[in-house]
Amino acid sequence: MRIGITGAGTRVPTDSQIRALHERFAPTLDAFDLVYTHCRIVCELAEQLLADQEHGLDVELVRAGCLLHDIGVYRLYDSSGGREQGNYVRHGLLGHELLRDLGFPETLCRFCSCHTGMGLSRDDVVRQRIPIPVDDYLAESDEERLVMYADKFHSKRTPPVFVSAATYVSEVRQFGRDKVERFAEMAKQFGEPDLTPLANEYGHVIV
Repeated sequence: MRIGITGAGTRVPTDSQIRALHERFAPTLDAFDLVYTHCRIVCELAEQLLADQEHGLDVELVRAGCLLHDIGVYRLYDSSGGREQGNYVRHGLLGHELLRDLGFPETLCRFCSCHTGMGLSRDDVVRQRIPIPVDDYLAESDEERLVMYADKFHSKRTPPVFVSAATYVSEVRQFGRDKVERFAEMAKQFGEPDLTPLANEYGHVIV
């Protein structure tokens, strides 16, 4: 499947096309279940936040961004089905490269490379010695910001959990006050999701 630009906008893949990509690149059923379920949850969180406010966001683009943002995680699995944890921070860039090679436009590829944490700046890459090319990987559009923000409320840790705003702030504080401030800005812009219904639906606890 190759996705390109039509007219002045981006041709957004359907949910079924995105699921097919996950099925194609997931090395195991367990990997598919972990990553695709997380992406679906992030999508539901983003849609909940959008439903609670007036906005001018491209809803289809947000949905596609949510469902695609972690597809690069599959590139971290080895032949035995184990996931390379040490280089997990590279999954966003790996996803960007995967989608780009499939012909996706930059608008969609950026959801992969620009959602990690509260964004990675050049200074972050250098100071933390992150094993990716030195560049800015920061959410710029409101659609990118919402996907990044919604992603913070669910984690693929073992077992997966929903993450409260307070817990996320306590965890991200170690990476700098600017990350805490950026999260607070997004919370003010988008609000905080109600995690309880989704936690009950998926059976993941809230931490």
